[in-house]
Amino acid sequence: MASSDAIQVSSLPLPPMQYVNQYTDDMIRRGRAPKPPPPITDTYHMFGNAFNTEESIIRPLESQGIKRLYPLHFDRRRELKKLNQSLLANFLDLLDLLVNCPDSPRRAEKVEDLSLLFIHIHHLLNEFRPHQARETLRVMMDLQKRQRIETANRFQKHLDKVMDILQHAIQNLPEPMELDSKLMIETDLLMKQEKQDNSDSNNDSCYILDRIMCNIVDSMQ
Repeated sequence: MASSDAIQVSSLPLPPMQYVNQYTDDMIRRGRAPKPPPPITDTYHMFGNAFNTEESIIRPLESQGIKRLYPLHFDRRRELKKLNQSLLANFLDLLDLLVNCPDSPRRAEKVEDLSLLFIHIHHLLNEFRPHQARETLRVMMDLQKRQRIETANRFQKHLDKVMDILQHAIQNLPEPMELDSKLMIETDLLMKQEKQDNSDSNNDSCYILDRIMCNIVDSMQ
């Protein structure tokens, strides 16, 4: 039953957000989450435009059939400022046309000019995406570097503290002469105790033999 439900859910065309919402822990545990879409191998559509997987991510304007308004070699910052000024001027012209003669055919031309300017601005901004990605990666690597340096500094502080504790413990150890004298005293005590134990054992054996002889003599009487 679960497998049929999973097939039914995966076969339904879902909007992007509803498709994502199907991947909950409960749906995955019950096996009802939709299968991921297959990888794209040839062409795909995004924002109403067709794209090919073999093409570069940022396609030239000429390949899209769009007239280029700036030369091939240019300063992107300056061109963006010029496009922004042109956009503002054309927008004011469009407002003037709408106020004075709204039925003028130039209104459609101004809308096309504004659309073309927006496309160029969007294209120039997209060309900055690789630089933005590299800068984002650099910031992330700098953050990781700072975190690792802070971790190494904390570890070094703990290591220095442990070394101080060990050094203090070594300094509080007794002197070698004092230690040897204590060992000698304990050794002498052990030797005396061993001799005493040996003598007691000998005395005990003699006492036992005497008692045996006395018992034999008493039995003969």
